Amino acid sequence: MSIIYIVLGIIVAFVLYLIFKYNGFVSLKNRAQEAWADIDVQLKRRYDLIPNLVNTVKGYATHESTAFEKVTEARAKAMGAGTRAEKGEAENALSGTLKSLFAISEAYPELKANTNFIQLQNELADTENKIMASRRFYNGNVRDFNTGVQTFPGNLIAGMFKFTALEFFELEADSAEKNPVEVKF
Repeated sequence: MSIIYIVLGIIVAFVLYLIFKYNGFVSLKNRAQEAWADIDVQLKRRYDLIPNLVNTVKGYATHESTAFEKVTEARAKAMGAGTRAEKGEAENALSGTLKSLFAISEAYPELKANTNFIQLQNELADTENKIMASRRFYNGNVRDFNTGVQTFPGNLIAGMFKFTALEFFELEADSAEKNPVEVKF
């Protein structure tokens, strides 16, 4: 009779372990998805600021239409990116075009003194900082989830329930995104 209790105890302990491990994976995955949503919110805020910034600069530098087109095109690509890797690549390109837009503003002192332009620059710099913080938070959650999915015995349970490693939000080593958009006054 005591062997039956021991076997039942082992089975119950194993089932409880599976339940806790499964719930842990669900929790980690949900935290990573929430963190990605935070990045997405900041990127959308950035996308909303860009047309206002372009229009402000356009008023002063009408002959710089190529730069405006590149910024608009890069913004559209970033908004339409599907995977996290594509999003990272598109964000790199967008950051580069924004730098060229700010370089144009250097040639127009009256633009640099425009309060609307200054406010947009400040908001964009703040958004860049929030994107960086959100990206760090997301990648930390992905790291925790992936560690659980890839280490023993979690990898066995993750395989049973089809949990797979998540993709980091990485940027190129020489990326303009590694450094926030430079704001000069």
